[in-house]
Amino acid sequence: MVSRVIPVEDFDLVIFGATGDLAHRKIFPGLFRRFVAGQFPETARIIGAARTAQDDAAFRNEVDRAIREFLPGFGEEARLAEFLALISYVSIDARGINGWDELKGKIRPGVVHAFYFSVAPALFGDIAERLAGHGMADESSRIVVEKPFGRDLASAKALNATLARYFDEKQIYRIDHYLGKETVQNLMAVRFANILFEPLWNAQYVDHVQITVAETVGVGGRGEYYDHSGAIRDMIQNHMMQLLCLIAMEPPYHFDPDAVRDEKLKVIRALEPLKSSEIVRGQYLAGPDGPGYLDDVENTASRTESFVALKLSIANWRWTGTPFYLRTGKRLRARTSEIVITFKEPPHSIFDETEAPKANQLVIKLQPNEGMHLTVMIKEPGPGGMRLVQVPLDMSFADALGQDGTDMPDAYERLIMDVIRGNQTLFMRGDEVEAAWAWTDPIISEWEAGQARPEPYDAGSSGPDEALRLLHRDNRRWREIRS
Repeated sequence: MVSRVIPVEDFDLVIFGATGDLAHRKIFPGLFRRFVAGQFPETARIIGAARTAQDDAAFRNEVDRAIREFLPGFGEEARLAEFLALISYVSIDARGINGWDELKGKIRPGVVHAFYFSVAPALFGDIAERLAGHGMADESSRIVVEKPFGRDLASAKALNATLARYFDEKQIYRIDHYLGKETVQNLMAVRFANILFEPLWNAQYVDHVQITVAETVGVGGRGEYYDHSGAIRDMIQNHMMQLLCLIAMEPPYHFDPDAVRDEKLKVIRALEPLKSSEIVRGQYLAGPDGPGYLDDVENTASRTESFVALKLSIANWRWTGTPFYLRTGKRLRARTSEIVITFKEPPHSIFDETEAPKANQLVIKLQPNEGMHLTVMIKEPGPGGMRLVQVPLDMSFADALGQDGTDMPDAYERLIMDVIRGNQTLFMRGDEVEAAWAWTDPIISEWEAGQARPEPYDAGSSGPDEALRLLHRDNRRWREIRS
C-alpha cells in the first residue's frame, strides 16, 4: 500500500540550534524525506540558525553529512543537491543583537513562517522576544518548542506566560515526538473508527492497562542533565502521560485539535493523587555493558531515579476500578515501548479448569517494530478433545500495509508538516502541560524532602524487584520486556 502524500503550502522554516544533535539526527533527515516525497514545494526555504560562525556552503556540507549518516541507504542521492539548495544559514546570538536583522531579511512575506526552537528551554523567552522585537512574530508565525516544558508547575507556568507575551496559544506547538508515531495515531483510529473495541473500553471489561517504555542504554553523555531530571520528569510527566490520555480519554466530538486536547485534559485532572505504596524508584547498577548510574552521573550521593513504576487510578465513571501501571527505565533487558490492554476473563468458563480461557490482550507496539496484535483463545488443531490455545491476531505495519521500516514516516517528519499545516492535534496545549505538572509535583516534592534512595537493580534486568511486587500484590504480572 502506497501512503498518500498531501502537499503543504509554501513556507520559511527557521531552525534555531541547527548545528545541534536533534537537528542532525531528526530534523534535517526528516525534512529531506518529506522533500523527496514531494510534500513541500521547491520554493520552500529552510534557514539554520546557531552561534557557530560559518557560511551557507559550510552549513550545507554539515547537513549533507548528517543526512548521509542518519539516513544510510536511503537511495535518493540525486535529490540531495536539490534539497541542500533550499538551505541557508545565519550566525545568531540568541541573547544578543547579532544576526537578527540578517534573519529578518531572509524571511519572505506571504508564506508560512515557522520557527523551531531546538535549543535549551532557558533560551525560549529570549528567542521569542527577539522575534517579536524584529517584527517576525506576525499572524502567520508559528513556534515549535521542545521539551522539557519546565521542571515543575511554577517553571511551566512561567514559560507559558513568557511565550504568551509574544505568541497566541494557537501559534505555539509543544512537540512530543511520541504523539507523531504511527501506532499512537492508530490507537485513536482503532478506538474511534471501529465499533469493535469502544463498547469494551471501560472498567466493566478492562482488567488493567500497562504502559512500558524500556531502554537498554544508560544516561550516557546526558548524565549532568539527567541527574537533575530523573525518569519521572524525563518520561512520565510528558511522553507517558500523553499515551495514558489517548488510552483513557472520552471520544471527542470531532477529530479537532481543541476537541482532542479537551478530552486529554479531563483525564489528567481525573488522576487520583499517588500513595507512596504505589510508586517504585530504581537506579541501575554496573554491569558487563557499562558503569552504574552513580558512576555515569559522577555523583555517588545521587537519589535521582533511572527507573520508575507507578500504579495510577482515574476517578471517573469509565475507569474507576481499573488500574493503570506505568514503568520506564534505563539499562533494562530490551528496548521497547508498548501499551497492553488486558481485558477481563469470561465470567464463566464452560471448559475444564485445565482448559480455562485466558484473558484477551490488545498489545500496541510503539517501538522498535510498530504494530498491534490481539490475543484470542482458539481450539488447538487436531483430534483428542477440546484443547484451548492463545494465539495473536497480528497487524504489523510492515506486513499488513506493505511498508518496511525505511518507508514509515518518522514522527518528526509528520509533526513538522503538521506545524506547516497549522494542525495542533498532536501537540500539547499549555493547560495540559500545567495540569500534568500539578499532578506530578507532589510526588517529586515528597521524594526530594525524604531521604529514601532508589532501589538498585541489575543492568539488563526488568528493573527493581519491588516493581514486580507492585503488580503481584494485585495478583497481576508485568508483561515481559522484550523487543
